[in-house]
Amino acid sequence: MSVVVGVDAGGTSTRAIVVDATGAVLGSASDGGANPNAHAPAAAAARIAGAISSALAGRHDVAAAVIGMAGVSKLGDPAVAADFIAAWKRIGLGDVVRTIADAEVAYASATSAPDGTVLVAGTGSIAGRIRGRRMTATAGGHGWLLGDEGSAFWLGREAVRATLTALERGFDLAGLPAAVLAEAFGPSAVDGTTSDGPARLALARALITRANAEPPVRLARFAPLVSAAAHAGDPVATEIVTQAAAQLVKTARATREPEEKTPIVLVGSVLAGDSPVGTQVRAQLAGFDVLTSSDGVLGAAWLAAVDAWGEGVPRPRRD
Repeated sequence: MSVVVGVDAGGTSTRAIVVDATGAVLGSASDGGANPNAHAPAAAAARIAGAISSALAGRHDVAAAVIGMAGVSKLGDPAVAADFIAAWKRIGLGDVVRTIADAEVAYASATSAPDGTVLVAGTGSIAGRIRGRRMTATAGGHGWLLGDEGSAFWLGREAVRATLTALERGFDLAGLPAAVLAEAFGPSAVDGTTSDGPARLALARALITRANAEPPVRLARFAPLVSAAAHAGDPVATEIVTQAAAQLVKTARATREPEEKTPIVLVGSVLAGDSPVGTQVRAQLAGFDVLTSSDGVLGAAWLAAVDAWGEGVPRPRRD
């Protein structure tokens, strides 16, 4: 019996599943992060290969494999690509592997429609135009220095900037600024700073130093504070959320044709569940078929099944 393999490889974890032609999941496994931008390429390739091997559990008749990978553009480097090709050969997959962007498998996890838009807002942000289930154009995704508007990084940076403004201008520190300072320095960080100018200035300088001493991506840790404060009605957090949602909708629309009515799939922690950014994004996209990615690895497996057995193949399911 032939099977297909789907993989969702991100920066912190890698998941692989094995699926048959009926859509039944026959095996699954996981491993560590495998984004080659964040991990040594050889190690990333080995983690994906290890997860696939564990999920296969000795099965060898693999008709197709689709790997959705964060940082897939790194495979444009021949040396990096060689590490991954060698890993596929070591586990006997040879030429059946197709490696694509993680956003493509996220889109496929939510809809069978071949054309549409995927909007991703996690640590970073990007929108992609999907045509024939492949990403043909993007907007955003330029990284923390050049963009990532509306992302967790962006939300965290805006939270820190708002806190600095409150400290420097003598504004009330209740709400979001207090939460940022507590996250950065501990729960007693605001003691004695509500009216004392020199103390507030010293704390502002300490926050600047702390933020600049850490990798920029660490600013994303402040993003949940924005969501929590917005849920509580904090006006500063609410304004940040409103700006984030507007930026993300603008990014998504930049990938679409005028009057296009294809699905829009939302992906990532910033847009998930009842997050305030996600809620506003959905409201601004009212009238469109807005879906949420459920499980990227199922999308990868379904794309592999389409590669192997053609259109109409059942979508994978977890019983």
